[in-house]
Amino acid sequence: MNSPHADSSDSAAELPAKLNNWYARHARDLPWRHPDTSPWAILLSEVMSQQTPVARVIPLWTAWLERWPTPADLAQAPKSEILRMWANLGYPRRALRLKECAVACVERHGGQVPSDIADLEALPGIGHYTARAVAAFAFGQAVPVVDTNVRRVYRRLVDGHYLQGPARARDLADVASLLPHLDPDPRLVRRHLPRPPHSQPTDQPTGQPTDSTATADAAEATDAANLMCAALMELGALVCTAKSPACDRCPVVDDCAWVKAGKPQPTEEEAAAAARRVQKFEGTDRQVRGKIMELLRKTGDGGVTKKEIDLLWSGQEQRERALQSLLNDGLVARDEGKYHLPH
Repeated sequence: MNSPHADSSDSAAELPAKLNNWYARHARDLPWRHPDTSPWAILLSEVMSQQTPVARVIPLWTAWLERWPTPADLAQAPKSEILRMWANLGYPRRALRLKECAVACVERHGGQVPSDIADLEALPGIGHYTARAVAAFAFGQAVPVVDTNVRRVYRRLVDGHYLQGPARARDLADVASLLPHLDPDPRLVRRHLPRPPHSQPTDQPTGQPTDSTATADAAEATDAANLMCAALMELGALVCTAKSPACDRCPVVDDCAWVKAGKPQPTEEEAAAAARRVQKFEGTDRQVRGKIMELLRKTGDGGVTKKEIDLLWSGQEQRERALQSLLNDGLVARDEGKYHLPH
């Protein structure tokens, strides 16, 4: 299916303005979007928000920054304290990876979060998406940021498909094609956070083109690209949702290939494939692991006996498998017949 850009160059040029103006008026006032947010705080927000609703992340993110405001602070914290602080946010391996990430920031980067994408990706627990999100939103680098929400918006807006499908190698290039033209001069990379919600875009003065004007124009384009990445993510979270897209509230509905095609629904095969990708929780090893971790978080450093763990779940084979996986992941330790959080 043709890109919406094929209709006219004017339509392509208008997309960033439509999205960014919508974002300025409707974006959620999330604490990590405030201008004084540190790169470390932004990195934390990105890791915590993976597969976790924002409403659950905000109070924990706030508490973590009060307790461990810098990588050096978290690097020195005991693992047991970190896991207790993580509480029931889910996927607790993320908590230990954050500690490893903090240690790496201290040892390799003087206690700071690096700005280079390669350096970010080299940090423990930091993948392609998180590295680019930090580079864009903490350091103002003009790079495409692609999460599930962005992928869904792109697939509907450009490809005309209702479902986003699995991640693809070309996702970054696809989203980059939507962003405003950017000057690649690395000197233009500057710290910039997405514009605070509900603020209005301001007009920039114009004049004869000079070196300073060109630099300002390129920096403005960089800002627009970063803002557009945030806008695409927010559009997918609030309007172009997985199950109930609110097309009547979409700022780019007139450009949407899926809408123009009559909103075709997925085929049976596509729907079945999407259903298989949905992760269940009830009755899974994840649920058993969560019960074991909850017991250990509530228990002191003295730990619990195997018999106490056995009372948590009736299925012996699944219970043993879940416990062993926690031991293998370093989330549980065993000493003298007792099980406890790692120190």
